[in-house]
Amino acid sequence: MQALIENLVKLQSIDLDRARINQELRALPAEIAQSHTRLAAAERQSAEASAALSREETLRTRLDREIAGHRQKTAKFRTQLDSVTNTEQASAIEHEINFETAEAERLENEEYTSLERTEAQEAALAQFRAQVELLAAEVDGVRARVAARQQELSAELAAFDTARDLLRAALDADWLARFDRIAASRGTALALAVNQQCTGCRMGVRPQTWNQLREGELLSCDSCSRLLYWDPALAPAAKVPQPEVPAGTGRAPRKPRQAGA
Repeated sequence: MQALIENLVKLQSIDLDRARINQELRALPAEIAQSHTRLAAAERQSAEASAALSREETLRTRLDREIAGHRQKTAKFRTQLDSVTNTEQASAIEHEINFETAEAERLENEEYTSLERTEAQEAALAQFRAQVELLAAEVDGVRARVAARQQELSAELAAFDTARDLLRAALDADWLARFDRIAASRGTALALAVNQQCTGCRMGVRPQTWNQLREGELLSCDSCSRLLYWDPALAPAAKVPQPEVPAGTGRAPRKPRQAGA
């Protein structure tokens, strides 16, 4: 029975290690996905900053054309002003000159504001592009690290699979089927009994069951149905008997009384 218990304990330990490795293997692709998400966000910011610069450039091109048009009209009206013959015409032309001049100045101010926005956007674009380069390098690093870790875990898993197959082949078919059935429903099939308690469900064990476990039997927990076992290594060390001390020995000798005391 003790050999059976030891093999089942080893099998459960291997199954838990395999589950841990498989969980880590499933989680590794998420690390690559997260790094790709960060890179994609930086690329979008870079693209948006680049598009904003293009819009500002298009805006200034249009403003330059409009400013030139207003300047041409102003020059034309000034030429006409030299040939007017009455004050009404002169006043009307001067009004047009003032309007065209004001429009040109307004558009020039707008163009200057566009240049200021462009400077800020160029700085932001440079920052976003630098971030894209860093994150692209990070993605490559994550891919390499994940690939190396996948190889390590796959090698560990293969070793556990080999040990697991050997153990299962050595176990009794009925006990193995019982082990698999309990593990499928409870996550683990075995539970260590410590201090008259099942460590799987934390419920107490009956005294009779506890005595049988200490004798090396493999029993079922009344609460969680896991297979209970007891580890002799956890048994408290036996007390070393102390030699008996004869009565009257070991006492300090009495001091003689002094005269006159």
